[in-house]
Amino acid sequence: MARGEEPLLSQGRPSSDHSDERSVEEEDALLTGQKTQQPSKSGWALWREVGLFAWAVIATALVIIFAVLYSHQQQTSKPTPSGRGWKNGRPTGKRNLIFMVSDGMGPTSLSLTRTFRQTETGLPIDDVLVLDEHLIGTSRTRSTSSLVTDSAAGATAFSCGKKSYNGAISVLPNRDPCGTVLEAAKRAGYMTGLVVTTRITDATPACFAAHVNLREEEDLIAEQEVGEHPLGRVLDLMLGGGRCHFLPNTTSNSCRKDSHDIVSLAQENGFSYVDDRKSFDALNFGTNVKLPLLGLFADTDIPYEVDRRNMNDVYPSLDEMARTALEALQSATEDSDQGFFLMIEGSRIDHAGHGNDPVAQVHEVLAYDTALASVLDFLERDDVEGLLVGTSDHETGGLATARQLHETYPEYHWFPAVLANASRSAENLAYQLRDHIAGKHISSLDTGIKIPPRPRSTDEDEELKDYIRTTLLSDGLGINDATEAEVSRLVHSSSDPWPASYIFADMISRRAQVGWTTHGHSAVDVNIYSSDSEQARPLQGNHENTDVGKFLREYLDLEDEVKAVTKELQEKGAGAWMGKAVDEKRVGSKGDHYAGDFRKRDEMGCGCLGEHVH
Repeated sequence: MARGEEPLLSQGRPSSDHSDERSVEEEDALLTGQKTQQPSKSGWALWREVGLFAWAVIATALVIIFAVLYSHQQQTSKPTPSGRGWKNGRPTGKRNLIFMVSDGMGPTSLSLTRTFRQTETGLPIDDVLVLDEHLIGTSRTRSTSSLVTDSAAGATAFSCGKKSYNGAISVLPNRDPCGTVLEAAKRAGYMTGLVVTTRITDATPACFAAHVNLREEEDLIAEQEVGEHPLGRVLDLMLGGGRCHFLPNTTSNSCRKDSHDIVSLAQENGFSYVDDRKSFDALNFGTNVKLPLLGLFADTDIPYEVDRRNMNDVYPSLDEMARTALEALQSATEDSDQGFFLMIEGSRIDHAGHGNDPVAQVHEVLAYDTALASVLDFLERDDVEGLLVGTSDHETGGLATARQLHETYPEYHWFPAVLANASRSAENLAYQLRDHIAGKHISSLDTGIKIPPRPRSTDEDEELKDYIRTTLLSDGLGINDATEAEVSRLVHSSSDPWPASYIFADMISRRAQVGWTTHGHSAVDVNIYSSDSEQARPLQGNHENTDVGKFLREYLDLEDEVKAVTKELQEKGAGAWMGKAVDEKRVGSKGDHYAGDFRKRDEMGCGCLGEHVH
């Protein structure tokens, strides 16, 4: 070792001589029982050590206290977005909000569709949907009347930020109307719009611009949506289906119960009107739009995407309507201090769940994913601050990517390739079957007179079976191994407890080993998505669906406007403008106790208190 160098650990270490002396003294003490004589510490040194110990205790206690307080604050307080467009937890400046609703889509819908897409197009297993890349949380969905919500109560939670009963269109359990985020946005100077693939009078769109006690009042909803409303006109754009509720019952395609012409009423209130593919194309993806705009492209619902793509010359897609709405509203607000609020719904994911149709389901989710990608692209290009928030009102069908077909323990499989072989929805095939039978066995469909079909001969039954096997099952569903019992059931579907669409859907579901637990809704938590997880930080994690509604109005800074709108609506009072009174049975809670429901359908009817609603 060089001179002057010492091992690092030797510095300050007592010499070995002193150590030996101390060891001898300690041994003597152990043997004699006498204490060794240690040099006493000075008073200052003793108090210094006491002070340091006390300070260490106090500092540790303070750290623990601050940690507990911080943890409590994080658990009990709502996180506040920060950054661009926010100041002191409040939004500032011009902004656009696009709220997307995937009606009836649960987490398993994503699993089903993702794997279907990977299988159909040969993608790797790590290739995911656009939706998957923007997941930020989940939502609990119960209503005030049931643990299993319907779309009306679910959408009321979004539009008003409040819970209500199944069937309520922005009406509370005490029958008071509640102001919606769309109505408040319109009052604050925003432009507003709705884009759907069902009827524009269906529950979800209705909850943003109408107030009725029962969702079945679609005729009344149509009137309110075009401006026959206590607040006047609150919508600048509507694109979707449901034309029959706007036409007087004196016309052939009307489903109204009266002779009111709501299209003419809309035009009197300033709306421009388009009703077919040609007039939609003339809008030029929103660059040639005169607002307010009413676009109704189907008598009822726009066909499922798997069928619509074969009728593209008749019906626009969800993506086309969404892009048109975005461009139109952007142009209309270009010189405004305020932006726009737009609700876009992938409506028929829900219907596919009700029908237990996995083919319709995957194509509806893919269509919604495409529209969501277009919204993200719009936000990326637009100079105005904007945000997308998306969620579902509930899950439909109790979907599972597994199915037990036999009593023996199942193998772990499901077969997405089976769905890839199908080119039609079960609904479309049921229509084809109905029309084929009608064309063969009813002499006139133009008279409006219902003529009961005459009994078919054996030869006619065989011809029908051949048509079912070849055109419907093989060409439509890719099924070439149908049993005689399955085909016979379709032949006699008019007398079957299940409609033909359910039979077709069950055939493809069994072969794909896709499971369903209900033709109704379930209480499964649903996903929340956003274009910007930081801007939508209050929605990260698990929430009640009302938290989504509250965030929508907070993002647009509409708390005062919501209160003002609600006050004005409630001063108008409940009355004829909100439709028929609702039965108390439908408002009260029935979700917390068991009452022999397993017997209802056989012994007491369906127990649904009226129409089957979605």
